[in-house]
Amino acid sequence: MNNEQANNGIQIELTEEVGQGIYSNLAVIAHSSSEFVVDFVRMMPGLPKAKVQSRIILTPEHAKRLMMALIDNVKKFESQFGEIKIQGQGFTPPIMGPIGEA
Repeated sequence: MNNEQANNGIQIELTEEVGQGIYSNLAVIAHSSSEFVVDFVRMMPGLPKAKVQSRIILTPEHAKRLMMALIDNVKKFESQFGEIKIQGQGFTPPIMGPIGEA
């Protein structure tokens, strides 16, 4: 899928390796005055340690744009497939600092 044309005319290259994706079942989010850091983590049952699979650093504006795009896509998904149920609310990862989780 090389050099696919995006809606706004930007060509985006997606290599085969990146296109395979990385599985994550936890996102840990930290921020400063100038950036948001999102660590995508894979937690496996029975293992004492979780490993960060990928880290994405965003400007505050891009973080908000991502949030709005996710909200829009979740609404579209739920209108087609039904409500997404969230289990186990209240889990807090053992990390200090200004974080949130997704």
